[in-house]
Amino acid sequence: MTSVHTSARTPARRPASDAPERPIVWSMLSRAVSVPLILGLVCFLPAVIAAQPGAGVRDTAYWLQLVLTCYAGARLATMILSTRRRLLQGVFWMFVYIAMGVAPFAQVVIGQTPTPMVGPRQDLVTAIAMVLVGCAAYDLGALLASRRPLRRRMPSARGPGGGPAVAHPVRLRLLVLLAFTASAFYVLKLGGPAVFFSSRQEINETVAASGVVTEGSNVGSAFIKGFGQVPALLALLFYTRRLATSYRARRRASTVLVWVALAALNLLVNNPVSNARYWFLTVVVAFAFAAFPSSAAVYRTVLTTGVVGALVLFPYADRFRYEEGSQRSVQSASVFDPLVTKDYDQMVMFANTISWVDTRGHTYGRQLAGSGLFFVPRAVWSGKPEDTGVRVGQWMGLRMTNLSAPLWTEFWVDFGASGMIGGLALIGYASARTDRRYALAVTRAGPGPGSVLAIAAPLIAGYTFILLRGPLLQAAGKLAIAALCLLAISTFREQRAARRR
Repeated sequence: MTSVHTSARTPARRPASDAPERPIVWSMLSRAVSVPLILGLVCFLPAVIAAQPGAGVRDTAYWLQLVLTCYAGARLATMILSTRRRLLQGVFWMFVYIAMGVAPFAQVVIGQTPTPMVGPRQDLVTAIAMVLVGCAAYDLGALLASRRPLRRRMPSARGPGGGPAVAHPVRLRLLVLLAFTASAFYVLKLGGPAVFFSSRQEINETVAASGVVTEGSNVGSAFIKGFGQVPALLALLFYTRRLATSYRARRRASTVLVWVALAALNLLVNNPVSNARYWFLTVVVAFAFAAFPSSAAVYRTVLTTGVVGALVLFPYADRFRYEEGSQRSVQSASVFDPLVTKDYDQMVMFANTISWVDTRGHTYGRQLAGSGLFFVPRAVWSGKPEDTGVRVGQWMGLRMTNLSAPLWTEFWVDFGASGMIGGLALIGYASARTDRRYALAVTRAGPGPGSVLAIAAPLIAGYTFILLRGPLLQAAGKLAIAALCLLAISTFREQRAARRR
């Protein structure tokens, strides 16, 4: 009798690193699309860009950029065709392929950059080479994480070490209350709902006139905006996952009504008209992964359509940034023209940062400390560092200093090549471990619809675009608010109690 009972339970036991079996239909489909997908990302698109007319020269920077583009394209294709949903790694390689690969390659070919390069050409060569080395370090960290087995956390009521974090039902209701309260204050502070459907320029002017911004510090406005948007998004994600994974929750009118109210609230405070495109992208990606936690099709669709959207639609998505009559006109003779005239300045800003560091030296952790202590007002910390992009832009003598500072740049400013390699390796390791934990959290063996990681991982995946683009000082605020909210509602109960909810 004992042997029969054991054999019956054996199929339910599966190593933590194993993924669910993929359907035979998708196995056949993946083989059918793998060749054209890899050829398209690695060969066809780079070849089309290389054939564009332009004043660019085919020097070392050209060939290094081509290698980086093909490498990132191959890794992105691997993520798309993977049998496992690797959220953080997939979004990382999508960003690298677009912002550090395709767009800079088009700039090298055409011979035009969104931001002027003030240093020698050799600094651009160094920047491309360091991005390539950083990507290899990221892959090495992810490989090390995949070789280390996950320790299965047994259910226990003894504390944080005894089981996965789940959202406490009472605290989740408090998060919903916080979302409505903070968002209402945010809306009233800015003058009512109508402002959120005007333009980002008008919102910025309203914030400046509201008195929450003190001279030389934006901490007050950042907290008001962050608490007005982040709790609303988190609450929506938790209720979306509950409805998507629990039949009992879909039959409760109260749960459905709360979800509808949260959806309406997010349409107001997190809409694409009054918010930055990268933040709205975070909302969309996080919502898609929360609503379809186990769908491989949604995961692959996000990655594939993300490439097309970033190259074709994203440069034109800022039409609501300015008021009517003050918008920048978009004139394009080629689909690749927006890549050299608008948003994708990450590689050239890395080159400019290398030139800046050569003249001033490394800051040895000062810039990262400023990002970590973003909440300290400048009135208290008079020497608080500014955004890395702002500092480099001021050194370049530019009037518009709202420039990017990709993650490679942040590490380079503080610690140089060794710090950049070590930092990217750690991020690769953490990303791979989180992806594996997430895969467990969304399976039947996971902690149920209240899993905190099942919400945190999609949110971080969407926010990866902002973190990778930088500067970190601007990105740290909302991330810290999200972490604080998740920590406040988390509990470590037995998995059985989590499933009953």
